[in-house]
Amino acid sequence: MTTSLYDLTISSSTGESINLGKFQGKPLLIINTASHCKFTPQYEDLQDLWLYFRNWDLNIIAIPSGDFGNQEFETNEEIRNFCLKRYHIDFILAQKSHVKGKQAIPLFQWLNKAGGYISKPRWNFYKYIISRQGKLSSWYSCLTRPSSKRFINAVERVAYDL
Repeated sequence: MTTSLYDLTISSSTGESINLGKFQGKPLLIINTASHCKFTPQYEDLQDLWLYFRNWDLNIIAIPSGDFGNQEFETNEEIRNFCLKRYHIDFILAQKSHVKGKQAIPLFQWLNKAGGYISKPRWNFYKYIISRQGKLSSWYSCLTRPSSKRFINAVERVAYDL
C-alpha cells in the first residue's frame, strides 16, 4: 500500500485525474458524501467552510458514494448537477467511488489505515481532516456538523498550522 497520501490520485466528477501531490503543504478535508441522505444538507456548511478557509489553503474534496443504503445518484453527471444546483458547491467533487471494504478506492484505504478501524466510515458524511504535513489530524462522523464549534476548531488547527 502507498505510504503517502501525496502518491495517490483520484478522479474528478468530470473524469479528470487529480494528483493529491498537488496538495502537499496544504490542509485537506475529505468527506464521503451522498445526495439522498438525511445528512446531505451538510453540503451547505461545507461550502461555507470552503469559502472561509480557502484563503488559508484549505482544500475540500467530496467523494460521492453509494456504499451506504445506495443513497447516491447513478451517474457522476447527476451527482454534479445536484450538488451545483442545490448547494452551489465549488470545492472539488470527485467521481462516485467505493469508500468501504475491499473495493474502497486507494484514498479511503489510506484513510482507513491512517485512522485505524474506528475511523472507517460507517455512513455518509464522515469527515477527515488532513494536516499540512499529509497526516490524518482528526476525523468526525456524520453526526458532527461542519458548522459545529468542535469541527471548526479542528479545521483551524490545520489551517493555521497550530
